[in-house]
Amino acid sequence: MKVALHGLALKAEVFSEVQSLFNELTAHQFEIFVTEQFDKQLRKHGGKSLSYWVLESRQDMAAMDFVISIGGDGTLLDAVCQVGDLEIPILGLNTGRLGFLATVATEKISDSIADLANNNYQIESRTLISLQSHRKLFNGLNFGLNEFTIHKRDTSSMITVHTYIDGKYLNSYWADGLIVSTPTGSTGYSLSCGGPLISPEAKNLVITPVSPHNLNVRPIIVSDESEISFEIEGRSEKFLISLDSRSTSISSEMKLSVKKEKFSAKLVKLPHYHFFDTLRQKLNWGFDMRN
Repeated sequence: MKVALHGLALKAEVFSEVQSLFNELTAHQFEIFVTEQFDKQLRKHGGKSLSYWVLESRQDMAAMDFVISIGGDGTLLDAVCQVGDLEIPILGLNTGRLGFLATVATEKISDSIADLANNNYQIESRTLISLQSHRKLFNGLNFGLNEFTIHKRDTSSMITVHTYIDGKYLNSYWADGLIVSTPTGSTGYSLSCGGPLISPEAKNLVITPVSPHNLNVRPIIVSDESEISFEIEGRSEKFLISLDSRSTSISSEMKLSVKKEKFSAKLVKLPHYHFFDTLRQKLNWGFDMRN
């Protein structure tokens, strides 16, 4: 089997774990490829002795059986962009901090690679959100795993986001911004702004205002078959929009809408992992603070 390794920033203190990953993959007869970004990181940390091929084209990536993201959740989100509509299964090795999406701890490398080699895993299909606009944004990578966000820029003044569901007026949000989150993204920025937790298999999107002026405005859950469109007003002529960790500036004249992407992200689910376990372990969900 062929596996591609992807990483954005490799810390010196975790290079030994990366070497262990290479050893385990080799022992299980995986053919190892790396992205150009990760090749630079390996060379920076003295990885010239490691044996691998560098992915040089989209066609090379399409031949992979798995992609292993090495880093934190941000690296896994970037791996989703690398894979795109190829829908190659992605496994996240957590060398970062929280690791809510990158669930494999470094001490579990040996067991995890053995599970891959022995087909002892499941594939979770995660909804992606797609941004539609009359001008090309984000270099054509107009999809994200977590959320789409509209936010004020360079001003203390709030913005007004007029929001429509399938062309029907929903609400005008007077706020610092607005988030449209997938079920996967419900544990991220949306959660910190008061949005609900949504299980990954749910067929929904959640609209969450950022610091709304109106006390009676609350997050709302809508079908992921909906198309959500926006008109933005504010004192500033420019606003920020983001897809996951990528952001860009736009003007109020920009026509924007979001809906579910036609393809999905495929995440590798190893044995003994469950979304509810991660909620408790990583977010202290239900933790009794009195103890």
